Amino acid sequence: MQPINLKEDVHSLSEFRSGVSSYIQQVTETKRPLLITQHGKGVAILTDVEEFEKLQMRLELLEDLYKAETQINEGRGISHKDAKSMVMKSIKD
Repeated sequence: MQPINLKEDVHSLSEFRSGVSSYIQQVTETKRPLLITQHGKGVAILTDVEEFEKLQMRLELLEDLYKAETQINEGRGISHKDAKSMVMKSIKD
């Protein structure tokens, strides 16, 4: 996901309401999220669906890596040899 451009991608809720379709087009074309503010504070992010899905997949991968690292640190890992044997067995079945 592209980083937010503070000059172009931050708009008040009233601005967003008056130009919804143009802001959706902007997000789709630039792949950058749009920060919507209310009373000077950020309240919502509008993002492209494909970029959001990519972000979700990255988050899931990071969570899996964190979980695996925690399990290894707790001594619940298996050796490379055992893991390879398990994978090879599942491929043959």
